[in-house]
Amino acid sequence: MVTSGDTENSVVADAVEQLGRYFEDPEWRFELPLAPGGTPFQQRVWQALQSIPSGETISYGTLAARLGTCARAVGNACRGNPIPIIIPCHRVVGVRGPGGFMGSRAGEPLAIKKWLLTHESFHDRRKESDISYTENS
Repeated sequence: MVTSGDTENSVVADAVEQLGRYFEDPEWRFELPLAPGGTPFQQRVWQALQSIPSGETISYGTLAARLGTCARAVGNACRGNPIPIIIPCHRVVGVRGPGGFMGSRAGEPLAIKKWLLTHESFHDRRKESDISYTENS
């Protein structure tokens, strides 16, 4: 007989295994039966994040335009992501820099975001008009 605890342990074991595969091969696509709680809007954003291929990024504004909302709302949904890496919010970047990660725009969370993008052999494929990094921003 399979109990709820057995199912949860199985999902955790699968997540650990798949994270290991991702760290070995950044092209790995997660296949986990997860249903993180969130608002319907957050769910839409998180679903869109899962369609961004490894090694690619999208700006907050471009993703927002695709979803018919504003960049700040997308950023807030990314901040609320309960399972970063598995739902790859690190692939969403600002037009003037990498943006935030895990609710922070500096320090260790930002270093993790940059590492993940480097791990995925990040190629900046945003439209030229989206690229406007400056030192003063």
